[in-house]
Amino acid sequence: MLFIGERLNGMFRAVKKAIEERDKKAILEIAEKQMENGAHYLDINVGPVAAGAEAMEWMVNTVQEIGDVKLSIDSAKVNIIEAGLKLCKNRPILNSITADDEKISSLLPIAKKFGAQVIALTMDDKGVPSTAEGRTELAAMILAAAQEYGFSTEDIYLDPLILPVNVAQDCPLQVLKAIAMIRELDVPSPKTILGLSNVSQKCASRELINRTFLAMAMYCGLDAAILDTNDTELVNTAITSRMLLNKDIYCDSYLSAFRKNG
Repeated sequence: MLFIGERLNGMFRAVKKAIEERDKKAILEIAEKQMENGAHYLDINVGPVAAGAEAMEWMVNTVQEIGDVKLSIDSAKVNIIEAGLKLCKNRPILNSITADDEKISSLLPIAKKFGAQVIALTMDDKGVPSTAEGRTELAAMILAAAQEYGFSTEDIYLDPLILPVNVAQDCPLQVLKAIAMIRELDVPSPKTILGLSNVSQKCASRELINRTFLAMAMYCGLDAAILDTNDTELVNTAITSRMLLNKDIYCDSYLSAFRKNG
């Protein structure tokens, strides 16, 4: 299970303030805490700040002062994504493209140029399909397009887009079905990913909803998640799910063993 830490996002007030003030200490503290708590990658999103490309460059350079860190470069703007990718010292992830021709034609070449893996969202200019079948159809379209650009199936993470359960009650079930269906699109199976926290947005008991849905999604074949690694119980749920799904060998200290070995 790949953990991508979600906390370095300019939509969070503390991060937005740190970016605007170019507060390296604050950014590094957030980055280091996520890494210490099990993040394999850090998602970097400067949010709606002014001078976005320059801010992204500052963020990437600042976070890489930690040392050996892998980054997911996240923005809705092509120039901001490119500004981040070009500075990554390790192989990055581009987050994200959609099934729009414009996004595919503008972003896949950039991902190829910088050797990035890609997160692809199952949505197009009409929005997010309401069914698992609709999501899977868009996933197939994106996967085929990526292969035309020379990407292997293993380079692409397909996100069937979980929406908040309080406004889309049927969405979690459709997403679970879509994860299983997407895995049948190719051999080897395409990778799946979720922006996990979306499922509980503006809900009560957010942590419980996130933890429960993560375990359910892992049973259906989820490979990765953008999540809050600072939620220790959430990470413990993922580690325990791996063990119960027979992906890791049980030992009494399996939680600490996973953290030690990554």
